[in-house]
Amino acid sequence: MKEVILTDKAQQPGTMPYSQAIKVGNTVYVAGQGPFEPDTGFCNSDTLEYQARRTLENVKAILEAAGAKMSDVVKVTVFLEPGADFDRFNEYYKEYFSAPYPARAITGVSQGFLIQMDAIAVINS
Repeated sequence: MKEVILTDKAQQPGTMPYSQAIKVGNTVYVAGQGPFEPDTGFCNSDTLEYQARRTLENVKAILEAAGAKMSDVVKVTVFLEPGADFDRFNEYYKEYFSAPYPARAITGVSQGFLIQMDAIAVINS
């Protein structure tokens, strides 16, 4: 059975046709999250540091609403703006994930912000 996960501590779907996350059993599928403030829906900075951390905080908030932790994440897809500082991004990323790191794919994004990320977590109770 699918359970819709929704928290006010992350970007809201608003009128867009998606869920922040779907939980099926002990697996959580987090929709692509960007660097948007939960209370305003706006991105407040064009720096990679801000956008990476805000995006990761949104993912973390959704996981917590589903009863999961960042350490439960098994797979992420990161969409980075072409030309973004990959090494700096990895430093921010390691503030939220530790070894063994989730499987990860990185590809380009150009939607007016520097980063977007989705995640899959398996809750280990």
